[in-house]
Amino acid sequence: MESYGFLSILPPLVAVLLAWRFKNVLASLLAGCFTGTLILFHGNPMTAVVDLIRNTIFVQAADAYNSNLLVMMVFIGGFVGVVTYSGGARAFAEKSAAWISSRAKTQVATWLAGILVFFSDSASPLLVGSVFQPICDRMRVSREKLAWLLDTTASPVCILIPFIGWGIFIQGLIQKEYAALKLADSEWDVFLQVIPFQFYALGALAMVPLVAFLGFEFSAMYRAEERTRRTGQPFWPEAKPLRPSVEFDTFQGTQPRASLILVPLFILFACIVGLLLPFGFPFQKINGSMLRTALCTGYFLGALACMAMMVGMKIKTAGEAYGMYMQGAREMMFILMILVLAWSLGSVCKAVGTAGYIVNLAKGSVPGWAVPSLLFVTGALVSFATGSSWGTFAILIPLAVPMAHGLEAPILVSIGAVLSGGLFGDHCSPISDTTILSSMGAACDHLDHVKTQLPYAVTVALASLGAYVVAGIFPHPAVLALSLGLVAVLLVVFGKIWGRRVENYTVKDLEREGA
Repeated sequence: MESYGFLSILPPLVAVLLAWRFKNVLASLLAGCFTGTLILFHGNPMTAVVDLIRNTIFVQAADAYNSNLLVMMVFIGGFVGVVTYSGGARAFAEKSAAWISSRAKTQVATWLAGILVFFSDSASPLLVGSVFQPICDRMRVSREKLAWLLDTTASPVCILIPFIGWGIFIQGLIQKEYAALKLADSEWDVFLQVIPFQFYALGALAMVPLVAFLGFEFSAMYRAEERTRRTGQPFWPEAKPLRPSVEFDTFQGTQPRASLILVPLFILFACIVGLLLPFGFPFQKINGSMLRTALCTGYFLGALACMAMMVGMKIKTAGEAYGMYMQGAREMMFILMILVLAWSLGSVCKAVGTAGYIVNLAKGSVPGWAVPSLLFVTGALVSFATGSSWGTFAILIPLAVPMAHGLEAPILVSIGAVLSGGLFGDHCSPISDTTILSSMGAACDHLDHVKTQLPYAVTVALASLGAYVVAGIFPHPAVLALSLGLVAVLLVVFGKIWGRRVENYTVKDLEREGA
């Protein structure tokens, strides 16, 4: 493969800088893709455009996994559209006010819901976001905070589950390297043993209740929370949310009920469990195709149930209910375009050798104890630049396992460092699909989500990096306690330096203020 040196980092750099400057994610991704293709064809613009469309965009859209995900997103869009426009989310928000009665409880409830939807990092933000958007708006929790909650309970949860797509993919990479080195442990056992060393995923998940109950907010998130607390505005006036906010005050006659979202959700989970139980769910590996089939079936039948209930309750006619489903599916079109271009940019980055260039920069003669921390930093750089944690795992695990084995570094800690670094970079990257989906699920401006999430993600990353230095010397699961403790300490320190503690107000407090 031809080496492009420094030019190889231009495609993701162009995409990130343009997105940051102009707040147009779609155009920025396309510009990044074109830049990379232009490099591949030595500056010939016509050849670059033709190849970009024919051999990159078309190929990525037709990829088996990608096309399955695109179809699933349409089913999700229809489901979310029906349960949202039906007013079920608003009714659920009103019913839940008795027990989700404070700012802290709102955040923790969203966090718990995200953890429960552990089976898909792409479905979780859209599903949980549609339910909790009106609840967060009611409790004056900013859309930026909601997007962070959704993002923090998507990939960080999925990467810890051994029997869904994330776990299966990682185990496949581990198995190849262990077999090559003639190591006896099974990939299933290795994955489970690595979980305590996934400091970033566990730290990110632990940070949510810490933020909720300690009340410390800092940097851009503090400013967003203060805005919403003082004015009731869920986002900045100049913001460009990735989906429209739903207005719930347009119903005439019969008012919607919470059952319009609870029954579809029950059907969704019942379909997932019923269809996957024969395959050993939730304790055995589940084929990715079967998992997506179960999800699509559940989303479709849940949407049909919601439509039938609306007609039965005389809230909407059959034609109107069908229109709501199609509206939800149409609202997915923009996000589908973004996903295809994000995948295309990842493909272009692979072709120009972005990840390889970054890895080569990080290579060198290092002591064994430093291997985990080096892998963590390298994984973060690769993942941030490419917007793909999976691609980072595919590149670095085949490097990390033999490197750790050869340098007598702790292999389990090194694998955990790769997973944590890849997840951290993906969490921060504006071109990551899960970051984009979280912005859409929260109906939040995408760049505002990235700017508010970044300081919180860096806080967990700093704690994780310190823990990997210690774990490189003392490779014991107890180091996890150090990592989580550092997250708490840094949260308080940063909150006092760059922010302030936000009061844990309740529904009654807002009512007294006339909210």
